[in-house]
Amino acid sequence: MSSAVVPPGALVFPGAKGGPLRRSGFNTRTRWVDAVKEMGLPGLHLHDLRHTGNMLAAKSGAGLKDLMARMGHDNVRAAMIYQHAVRGADRTITDAIDRQIIGRDDEEDGSAGMPVPVS
Repeated sequence: MSSAVVPPGALVFPGAKGGPLRRSGFNTRTRWVDAVKEMGLPGLHLHDLRHTGNMLAAKSGAGLKDLMARMGHDNVRAAMIYQHAVRGADRTITDAIDRQIIGRDDEEDGSAGMPVPVS
């Protein structure tokens, strides 16, 4: 994990002084086991939420450096797991490029479907 400074209010579960919690004190300080049991999700681990967040970030189009920063990692290995999992983004990328090139479909001058300059 990197030692980056955490902005105030950025952590869902801050430590006593506002910084990140140590792994050893997480369950006790947050009462995690009680909270997930109360939600009807016994067995849910904080890491499951981290994994979900990283998958959603990768699906949003986040690059390796962005994923690494979010995850607090200095190497690409972990971030590549999430990038690999969303490799099916080719269709989404192609559709986005098409929308930029073709432009709007509701042009009044009959130019719908004509290439338009992209700035």
